[in-house]
Amino acid sequence: MAVGVIRRGDRVLLTRRPAHVHQGGLWEFPGGKREPGEDRRSALIRELEEELGIRAEHLRPLIRLRHAYPDRTVELDVWQVDRWQGEPHGREGQPLRWVAEADLLTLPLPAANRPIVTAVRLPSRYLITGSFADAADFRCRLQAALARGIRLVQFRAHHLDAGEYLALAREAVALCHAAGARLLINGPPDWVAATGADGVHLTRHRLRALTSRPLPASRLVAASTHDAQELRQAQAMGVDFSVLSPVAPTASHPGTRPLGWRGFAELVRLAAHPVYALGGLGEAERERAWEAGGQGVAAIRAWWP
Repeated sequence: MAVGVIRRGDRVLLTRRPAHVHQGGLWEFPGGKREPGEDRRSALIRELEEELGIRAEHLRPLIRLRHAYPDRTVELDVWQVDRWQGEPHGREGQPLRWVAEADLLTLPLPAANRPIVTAVRLPSRYLITGSFADAADFRCRLQAALARGIRLVQFRAHHLDAGEYLALAREAVALCHAAGARLLINGPPDWVAATGADGVHLTRHRLRALTSRPLPASRLVAASTHDAQELRQAQAMGVDFSVLSPVAPTASHPGTRPLGWRGFAELVRLAAHPVYALGGLGEAERERAWEAGGQGVAAIRAWWP
């Protein structure tokens, strides 16, 4: 099915499903089935015109996912729509509602739509902090990245001892929150409460050691993945998003065979959650990541000044 996330500022359009259909009465992102021989983009444009009376003009891929209900499996090809002609209205009599991003999960939604909400609320760039000389240098680099529009940060500093890490993480959280950004710690999950961070990023080793989601739904849980097994484990644990690497050759891992965009796209199809592409990538590859089904790009060098 082709699905549209229609955005107007910080609000998103939802429609209500008829009571007599599958998942009836719930609110959902609008869209419908592709016709035989129809390409992905054209299918969504047609569906939005038929359902809402609008002509989508600027749209880009957001997320692709498969969700298994007890009685059926649905495949959703989701696009973000930022510009259109006409005013949305329910041409089939369906109620419409503009909802703030932060309030999307307060409405009853089909389970298959919940990963879409996560994708809507995540940016397309995910900064992983790199090397720094001292605390002052770290603060300077982080502030520069935030000034350039970074809104999601992983604080990665394995060379620090626990006390140093926690102290600097608290400062980083304050800087990020002041800029409207979120920060995930790369460390034990219980450090989230100790630092006020927005969540945790699990290394592949922590991911393998856990058997259940380590934080409540009010906090983000992300994971580093490198193959199908790790993606499935992250999915089973209920992560909010994953990072999949390496997509391209990297200087930090010269002996590792890269996935390439084709390999990345094939693996992303296994995940019913947003996945960032990592490894030798930067700003120029964001659209390529979207086309491959990714949320966007994660990087160190590209955004760590």
